[in-house]
Amino acid sequence: MTIIPLWLLYTLIALVLYSLWAFFPKMASLHLPAKEALLFQMIGIMSVGVIVLLSSKTKLQFNVPGLIYSLLGGVAGIVGTLFFLKALAIGKTYVIIVMTALYPLLAIVLAYIVLREPLTAKNALGIVFAMIAIYLFAF
Repeated sequence: MTIIPLWLLYTLIALVLYSLWAFFPKMASLHLPAKEALLFQMIGIMSVGVIVLLSSKTKLQFNVPGLIYSLLGGVAGIVGTLFFLKALAIGKTYVIIVMTALYPLLAIVLAYIVLREPLTAKNALGIVFAMIAIYLFAF
């Protein structure tokens, strides 16, 4: 009997939850303006954060660079979510979800430029195909 590796299980759970994260806002946008939907999403996020914090058995770690990057990531994520909600309210769900799901492209380019992580020709070709996919879905 083959047991699924833990990393694969976590990845599949993340896939399902990210899919719901992309779908539920569309449902919310059918009933609420973007700002209100964002506020209620933030309450959901904070609820999970409090549960994780309270259930943690380790001491909370802190350092200035980690704090700054975490805050910037939170701000970027929530402002991006606001624009995601605004787009869902007026656009086609499948186009918006596919285009925003390609966010790793920019992260890969930033990792290459800022962190000097390697980028192979095969990776670059994948980026080109992803850009073509954006074009094909959007137009």
